[in-house]
Amino acid sequence: MISLITSKKAQNKVAQNIRALRLEKGYTQKGLSERSGVSYASLKKFEQKGVISLESFFKIAMALGRLEKLIEATQPLENEFSSIDEVLDKKQEKKPKRGWRE
Repeated sequence: MISLITSKKAQNKVAQNIRALRLEKGYTQKGLSERSGVSYASLKKFEQKGVISLESFFKIAMALGRLEKLIEATQPLENEFSSIDEVLDKKQEKKPKRGWRE
């Protein structure tokens, strides 16, 4: 799939969204830093430049109550087909109605 947004623009947009969530909750940068366990300098750099480690990003998302939504956003979609043959094959597959293992 072709994306119309660059990774840098996506990073900056995510940083803006996190900043907006922080302000919506009424947290200062220092307050969110303490709640999340992410250093103040890292949080400040993230909000300014969109750069942060994945672990720190998850900690911030958890502190803002958005970690589950983030995980949901990365789940694969079930009905992504690349050809009509895949659609037809999917229709022919029968899903079991009962388990057979104990």
